[in-house]
Amino acid sequence: MDKYPMTPEGRKKLELELKELREVKRPANVKAIEEARAHGDLSENAEYHAAKEEQGLIAARMNYLEDRIARAEVIDISRLSGDRVVFGAKVTIENPETGEVSTYRIVGDDESSIDEGTISISSPIARALIGKEAGEETVIRTPSGARTVEIVEVEF
Repeated sequence: MDKYPMTPEGRKKLELELKELREVKRPANVKAIEEARAHGDLSENAEYHAAKEEQGLIAARMNYLEDRIARAEVIDISRLSGDRVVFGAKVTIENPETGEVSTYRIVGDDESSIDEGTISISSPIARALIGKEAGEETVIRTPSGARTVEIVEVEF
């Protein structure tokens, strides 16, 4: 059984989403199915078929969340320190060719959001940075091509 690294905040988000599905969305979906059934002939009832499809999507998402929560390896990043890039580190990188500077925090797959400045530990950027220290250069290989970056700072 594989474990999934995750921050405490990431686990909390998954638990809140699961609670929302169980307590709000699934009961609303059950009610929608009942109302659609009351309309009669189910073979040509678009509302019924849409509600049943939504029921399947809700069940699948609940199963996924339950599995991820059960297999989460929660890592408290407030206890981390050091000079090397590891899970939970906030890393500032610079493209030496363009001078472009970016900062990312490396988090679990289910909690990454480029808008929030977090990247998945399994992303090409994170894989290229893991184990490196400030001052080192590394090559990030992405579908759009390879680029060299310098690690400017590693924070926790």
